[in-house]
Amino acid sequence: MTRSGLELRRARRRVPTNGESRPSGEPAEGRREAAEALSRFFEEEWDRELAECPEGATLLGDRRHDDRLTDLSPEAIARRRRHAHEAISRLERVPRERLGEEDRVSYDLFHRDLSLRIEGERFPEELVPITQQNGIHKDFALLASLTPFETEEDYRRYLCRLSAFPVQVDQTIALLERARESRWTLPAVPLAGVPDAIRAQTVATPEESEHFRPFRSFPPAVAGGVRDDLAQEARRRIASEVVPAYRRLLEHFVGEYLPAARPEVGAWSLPDGRAYYEFKIREQTSTRHSPEEIHEIGLEEVSRIRSEKDAAIHASGFSGGFPEFVEFLRTEPRFYYATADELLRGYRDICKRIDPELPRLFGRLPRLTYGVIPTPEYEAPTSTAAYYRPGSPETGRPGMFTANTYRLDTRPKYEMEALAIHESVPGHHLQIALAQEQTDLPKFRRYGGETAFVEGWALYAEGLGEEMGFYADPYSSFGRLTYQMWRAARLVVDTGIHALKWDRERALEFLRIHLAKSSHDSEVEIDRYIVWPAQALAYKLGEMKFSELRARARRELGECFDLRAFHDAILLSGSLPLDLLEKRIDAWIETRRGMTGPAAARSC
Repeated sequence: MTRSGLELRRARRRVPTNGESRPSGEPAEGRREAAEALSRFFEEEWDRELAECPEGATLLGDRRHDDRLTDLSPEAIARRRRHAHEAISRLERVPRERLGEEDRVSYDLFHRDLSLRIEGERFPEELVPITQQNGIHKDFALLASLTPFETEEDYRRYLCRLSAFPVQVDQTIALLERARESRWTLPAVPLAGVPDAIRAQTVATPEESEHFRPFRSFPPAVAGGVRDDLAQEARRRIASEVVPAYRRLLEHFVGEYLPAARPEVGAWSLPDGRAYYEFKIREQTSTRHSPEEIHEIGLEEVSRIRSEKDAAIHASGFSGGFPEFVEFLRTEPRFYYATADELLRGYRDICKRIDPELPRLFGRLPRLTYGVIPTPEYEAPTSTAAYYRPGSPETGRPGMFTANTYRLDTRPKYEMEALAIHESVPGHHLQIALAQEQTDLPKFRRYGGETAFVEGWALYAEGLGEEMGFYADPYSSFGRLTYQMWRAARLVVDTGIHALKWDRERALEFLRIHLAKSSHDSEVEIDRYIVWPAQALAYKLGEMKFSELRARARRELGECFDLRAFHDAILLSGSLPLDLLEKRIDAWIETRRGMTGPAAARSC
């Protein structure tokens, strides 16, 4: 699972590509003008998106808007919607037929994104500004640790953000009130932990606040004479502006929003809920499967993986059946660490063992480094087992595999190899950092994220662990299969909740029957699916497409199949919708089949 802490809508910028194939029959001048028009369009859209989402700009290393926060007012929301219509009209004035192959891909991706945004206007998702997963109650605090603080000006711009936060809180409260009035509220049960997450920011003294973190120490470039003044001003703004804003948010959320939250957990219960869920399936998976089709795919995968899990139990020498084995795994102390530090060291050890295996599987590896850190305490109780926080090549900030150390008795050792591979390398960090470093691609492709590609790749990467020598003991093998089963079960429970009208208990029972996950993990996961319709479908559907394309390439190319070259072909164009990915790999197969001379010798 990926998470930036702050959602950046896909920013867009065109960087001219080198060596693109060009359509025949078009005058060179016409091709050049079309490419330049597309470049200008992407440049303008990129700058506009960063201005609209200042927090995301900061995370990407663009410091121009570090004194502002995203405007959530009705006027700003209407402005962004109008602009989407204007932008697609401008894009369609660029003559696509005159563009080179790579530019056409960028054109099509951007057009698809705008089309989905316009189609989605009928569903007021802006009325869901807070969930147990995300929202300003968590994201603004995280910004303090992700913003670079190098100069006095950096601190002064952050002080401006502290004063902007109360405005953003009031805008959020207004959105929550509109949600209450229009019945576009979230279900109540998953939100039970949100008040405590907000309350954690209502500190007694400014020094206890996450927002004071940058003022606890200063870099050498900040003169000693101004440090006390900056720290004192931060104390004043946190005490008089930031903390009272959190208190207003808490009061409204508990007193007004929660009592109006929906009793039903599925998207079907929203106004026009069936259409909304079908839209989210297309947006998240880039497929046109119906909920019922996905449900059946999930049941078939659950049955297949269950057979493999039974084989792993047999290989372990355990004499009981599946329920007894699961109970053994949940209660046996040797499968759990006693301290958070031991858990983190365990993950770091796994990552060190992965790194030297990567050159056997990939021709290109990212230069950006990554680390392993604990999930922040204020979000850990309602957060998943782990997530990946992207880094920034522009600022030199490494990527971070963020591991949850809350309730260590729910973090089994036998799942750690699969989880580390998924979140770090060759999973999220390798794929995302490599895309960021493709400087000849438009920035919206370098920093964008098609969910089915990003999450499908990370799940596919878990399977590469076997080729790297992991999952050697039957317990780790069972752990990998548990994660495979988990993603297959998502197809069943997500569609069950949002289309087939399952309640929360029925979804939990399905996980209890088929997974070796703790009750806490299962509850956190089900609650995530409830507030994030269709996102959980992307993992398994994406992984199945990657596996299908690998099998096709191996079958078509025979002895000429090169796994390293295949992985590079998958990754070096950034994340793509699954249909465009399939076309790209089919073209790659044809190119490899037609190779002659030294290149053919190397590929065979």
